Amino acid sequence: MSQSHALSKTNSPAQVLFASLIGTTIEFFDFYIYATAAVLVFPKLFFPAGDATSATLQSLATFALAFFARPIGSAVFGHFGDRIGRKATLVAALLTMGISTVIIGLLPTYASIGVLAPLLLALCRFGQGLGLGGEWGGAVLLATENAPAGKRAWYGMFPQLGAPIGFLCSTGLFLLLTQSLTEAQFFDFGWRIPFLASSLLVLVGLYVRLTLHETPAFKKAIENNERVKLPIGTVLSQHGGKVLVGTFAALATFVLFYLMTVFALSWGTSALHYTRKDFLILQMGGVLFFGLAIPVSALLADRFSSRTMLIAATIAIIVFGLCFAPLFTASSSFEVLAFLAIGLSLMGLTYGPLGTALSELFPTAVRYTGASLAFNLAGIVGASLAPYIATWLAGHYGLAYVGYYLAAAGVLTLAALLMIKKAD
Repeated sequence: MSQSHALSKTNSPAQVLFASLIGTTIEFFDFYIYATAAVLVFPKLFFPAGDATSATLQSLATFALAFFARPIGSAVFGHFGDRIGRKATLVAALLTMGISTVIIGLLPTYASIGVLAPLLLALCRFGQGLGLGGEWGGAVLLATENAPAGKRAWYGMFPQLGAPIGFLCSTGLFLLLTQSLTEAQFFDFGWRIPFLASSLLVLVGLYVRLTLHETPAFKKAIENNERVKLPIGTVLSQHGGKVLVGTFAALATFVLFYLMTVFALSWGTSALHYTRKDFLILQMGGVLFFGLAIPVSALLADRFSSRTMLIAATIAIIVFGLCFAPLFTASSSFEVLAFLAIGLSLMGLTYGPLGTALSELFPTAVRYTGASLAFNLAGIVGASLAPYIATWLAGHYGLAYVGYYLAAAGVLTLAALLMIKKAD
C-alpha cells in the first residue's frame, strides 16, 4: 500500500471517540486498582509487619513512583508519536501499561520472598507510569486532531471520561470482591483478580486501536515535512516556557483528584472510622458527579474557551480548599457524600477541558511530546506526593492544612492559566 493511499484514509467520529475513550478507561482502570490496593492491600502484604502508618507511607511512596516515570514515558512515546504517528505509539503505550499491571497480579508477597517483593512491586509500578505517560497525550491528540471546527473541547473530553469510568470499574470490582469474599480470601487471592482481569480489557483496547488511521493533523505534518528529528529537544529548547506554564496549569487538577480519592479513602477508613465497603460506595457516588461534570465543562469550553473554563473551575477549587476541613469532618454519610460530590464535580470541571488546553499550546510537530510532558510533570508536582503530604499534614497539623495545601495549589494554577496567552 502506498504512503499517499494510507494517508488518504480517515477515521469515523465513532471510531475516534470510542478508541480515545476505551484506551484511557483501561489505562486509568489499571492505575486506580493500584491506587486502591496501595491503601487497602499493599501495606499489609508487601511491606514488613510493624507500624501500620509506616507501612502505608511506604506503600504510598511506591504509588508516587509512577508519576516520576510518566515524564520519561512522555519523552519516549512522545518521540515516536511525533515521528512515526499516533496510532502505533498508542498501541505500544497500552501494552506497556497492561503488561505491568498483569504482572503485579502475579507477584509473590513479602512473606514469600522478603524485600524483593516491594522492589518488584516498585518496578511494575514504574512500568505503569511509563505506559500512562505515553497514553494520555496520544489519546487526547487522537480526539482533538480529528475534531471538527468548534468541537475541539467536546472531542477532547472523551479521553478524559476514561478517568471516572476507570475509577468506577476499579472501585466497583474491589467492592464486589470485598462483599463476595471473606477477609482472608481477599488478602490471599482476591486482590489479584482486578490486576489479572486487566488483560481482557487490554485485548479489547488493542483490537479497537489497530483499526485506526492516522489523524488529519499528523498526515498534514508528514505531507509538509514538518516532523523534527528529536521532538523532546525541540520542546525543551523552543517551547520550554509553554511546558512550564502547562505544568502549573494542571497542578490543582492533580492535587484535587488524589486528595479526593487516595487520601480521602485512607482518612475516611482510619480517622472517620468508615468501613472499606461503606467509604468505597460513597466515593463511587462522588465519582458519578465527576463524570457528569466533564461533558458540561466541555460544552462551556467550546462556547467560552478552554482557558476561561479552567480559570473559573480553579477559583472554585481554591474556595473549596478553604472549606475542606469542615466539610470532610461532617458526622453523617450524606454530608461526606456531599463533600465528595462537590470536590469531584470541581475535578470534572477542570479535567474536561484540560487536555484540549494543553494540546493547543504546542505545534503539531511536537504536540504529542509537549502536551504529554506538561501533563505528566504536573503529575510529579501535583499528584505523586499528594497523598503522602496530605497524610503528613493531617497527622501533624490537622485536616484544615490539607485544604490549605489544595488552595495553595489552586493559586499557582490560576497564575499559570492567566499566563497562557503570553505563552502562546
